[in-house]
Amino acid sequence: MARTAVIVDDHADFRAQAAELLEAAGYEVVGSCPNGESALHAIAALRPDVVLLDVQLPDIDGFHVLAQLAEGSTVVLISTREAADYGGRVARSGAAGFITKAELSVQSLAQVVALP
Repeated sequence: MARTAVIVDDHADFRAQAAELLEAAGYEVVGSCPNGESALHAIAALRPDVVLLDVQLPDIDGFHVLAQLAEGSTVVLISTREAADYGGRVARSGAAGFITKAELSVQSLAQVVALP
């Protein structure tokens, strides 16, 4: 059985690209969310193995989403900005890792989470 993933990003084009990448890496994408509120509901209902979570969302930021999640999913924060731009928030967030959107690839994902 394939490991599952949910993608949270407010740009539909990026969600589609990320889904292709995750599927190429062996994941089944079970959810695609445009904002934090829908992500919280989807993640609670779907309990994915991995969550790609954009830091900058239109309603609540990715750090807030991550803080509200129950344990169980491995969360990888993504952003157009560098981790250093968020000060120590990335390190304190509890996320498994951080990848800029420009650097997101099967290889960079494999450095953060075990691929199926």
